[in-house]
Amino acid sequence: MKIAYVVPGPMSKGPMGLAEMQRRERMMNDWVFEGADVSVIDVPTGPVSIESAYEEMLAIPPTLDLIMECEAQGFDAAIIGCFGDPGLEAARELVSMPVVGPCESAMLLAAGLGHKFSVLTIFENLIAGQEMLAVHAGVHAKLASVRPTNIPVLELMADPEVTKTRLIEVARTCVEQDRADVLLFGCMTMSFLDMGDEIGAEVGVPVVNAGRAAVKHAEMLVSMNLAHSKKAWPTPAKMKAGKTASDMRVA
Repeated sequence: MKIAYVVPGPMSKGPMGLAEMQRRERMMNDWVFEGADVSVIDVPTGPVSIESAYEEMLAIPPTLDLIMECEAQGFDAAIIGCFGDPGLEAARELVSMPVVGPCESAMLLAAGLGHKFSVLTIFENLIAGQEMLAVHAGVHAKLASVRPTNIPVLELMADPEVTKTRLIEVARTCVEQDRADVLLFGCMTMSFLDMGDEIGAEVGVPVVNAGRAAVKHAEMLVSMNLAHSKKAWPTPAKMKAGKTASDMRVA
């Protein structure tokens, strides 16, 4: 079983670099069962971090190209490696293999672990978008809150202890003021700090790691021979008529 974790930005060229991609790849391969293999691949162009709707839109075209390439190379599933799930529905139109998004995977899991869940995000400007992601996932009624940590993506790893202290502070507010009984990390870099167990122990509720949720979701779908419904996400009509994705763009 081959799973591609597609980073929708040129992480290898940015401040985190190739070493961080390799670290994430090792973590995900530790999370999956024997027989599954996860490859972390980044796109060649686009924003090095995604902290706005605009940056998400910039990331989508090269991400879709890479997902199609992964299917052609024989991968069994793909994960879009950003909590905003940029391009998820379009990717499901373009390929037949399962494509999962960390946000959808984590929210569906969190919704089954308690009555209400809260999302720990980066900045206030992301709150409305992540609330809408809960609507798209069909679990908005179970969303207690989305609260910002106000630590930029590229600074989350600078001092992990400072980040952990802030995450615990925000998590405790979600539990005590918003009545959340499950939490999840609304950022992939937060998830790959792998602090969920520690923070959960501090605040007394389960904490869902979106990266782990996504890779286990992909693994489960492949193992059950399931993929997204092509009735829900049909192949674009022009491609069914024989055009390629490149043919559909104006030169």
